[in-house]
Amino acid sequence: MAALLKLLDGIDHECVRGTLEREVSDIVYDSRRVVPDCMFICIPGAVVDGHEFAADAAEAGAGVIVVEKDVELPAGTDATVVRVKDTHYAMAFLSAAFFGHPAKEMKIIGITGTKGKTTTTYLVKSILENSGRKVGLIGTIEIIIGDTHIHADHTTPESYLIQKYFRQMADAGCDTVVMEVSSQGLKLHRTQGFVFDFGIFTNIEPDHIGKGEHKDFDEYLYCKGLLFRQCRVGIVNHDDAHWEAVTEGHTCSLETYGIDTEADLRACGISFLREAGSLGMSFEVRGQMNFPVRIATPGKFSVYNALTAIAICRHFGISEEDIRAALLTAKVKGRMEPVKVSDDFTLMIDYAHNAMALKSLLSTLREYKPHRLVCLFGCGGNRARSRRYEMGEVSGQMADLTIITSDNPRTEKPQDIIDDIKEGIGRTDGKYVEICDRKEAIAYAIAHGEPGDIIVLAGKGHEDYQEINGVKYPMDERVLIQEILEGR
Repeated sequence: MAALLKLLDGIDHECVRGTLEREVSDIVYDSRRVVPDCMFICIPGAVVDGHEFAADAAEAGAGVIVVEKDVELPAGTDATVVRVKDTHYAMAFLSAAFFGHPAKEMKIIGITGTKGKTTTTYLVKSILENSGRKVGLIGTIEIIIGDTHIHADHTTPESYLIQKYFRQMADAGCDTVVMEVSSQGLKLHRTQGFVFDFGIFTNIEPDHIGKGEHKDFDEYLYCKGLLFRQCRVGIVNHDDAHWEAVTEGHTCSLETYGIDTEADLRACGISFLREAGSLGMSFEVRGQMNFPVRIATPGKFSVYNALTAIAICRHFGISEEDIRAALLTAKVKGRMEPVKVSDDFTLMIDYAHNAMALKSLLSTLREYKPHRLVCLFGCGGNRARSRRYEMGEVSGQMADLTIITSDNPRTEKPQDIIDDIKEGIGRTDGKYVEICDRKEAIAYAIAHGEPGDIIVLAGKGHEDYQEINGVKYPMDERVLIQEILEGR
């Protein structure tokens, strides 16, 4: 229980009904989860407005209703009604206070950008833990608290959940948290209520623009930049054309990183590495730190991710040796993840599940001049059919062989999805085979791998299930590969 007056301390508010002299058992923003004496916060959403459920929440036993506009409650209830200017914003501060401001007990790292957030969070976690720190993670794939892994529904959770996870992390002994920060999370004030020790900007491209997200690129840019009004130290990619616009109005100190630029931390002498069925990169770090680096993931973009992680971790006094060791072994599940099956050819798993991501992936792998570039993928059912044509066309143009298979068909017939992909490939001269069963398709790819090939399994990435007719069946490509190899 927490005193309402204590929770409201520092928040502009007006008590429009009832008394502030009461205790709060929990904070809830879904009326279906109301418990006795809780605080129900009315959140206006894109589809549903929480104010419409204020009366239901009061009848269910909520002791406090927080609103930003007028509501009517049943006469027989004694709920207190508190009015604030913005309930989204207020919830972040109320939640932080309810959980005892756990962010003050740890170092908090926030990473924003169109690409690279997920990979960089895992790299940072790997480097810091390699040096003895205990690190919690909040991201697109999962939330990690010690040995506990929680499936993530959003890149940046609601502010209440962020504070709840922070409290669990602090109680579990974490001294650091690294988290992905989405533009939507910033726009909806999910990351208010605390100050990031470090805010990082990786890059920005037109994305997440449309109904329910951002009205235009300028708003997207502005929302990304909000991170640099909520952190103590900002670290930004100097090579991105928009870095100055993103940091406009910043209230933090600023540092930059980049490749062969005037950045504070630089990667120079970049080389592509390929040996014994594996791909990687090497480069020299110059500027704020000076040492050679090798990484076990391919492409120039991987250099940026590694450089971002180095720029962050140098603030924690991590030695060059620990950084180099961690970067050489770190890999992110489903993000250009190598799976060793042969010294003769390379096999990778990646989450690329739209045309833009697939094009970027295949372009990166092309730089290694493979004997053949083989792309295995399917498309999800009950999603835009245009994605199937587009991905088929990209693979047909850029891969030497496409293996069309099933992804998450959901309620559609897998063959119908495959036929749409074939229509896209038909616009090119690309060669393909179709094998509906994904395990059989992967077995075919491995069995027909030729020396010098690079084979990429695209679309599933970190997912460990296949969704068919509303049921998620266990299916992890790493497990499938192991079973295939054991059965050979």
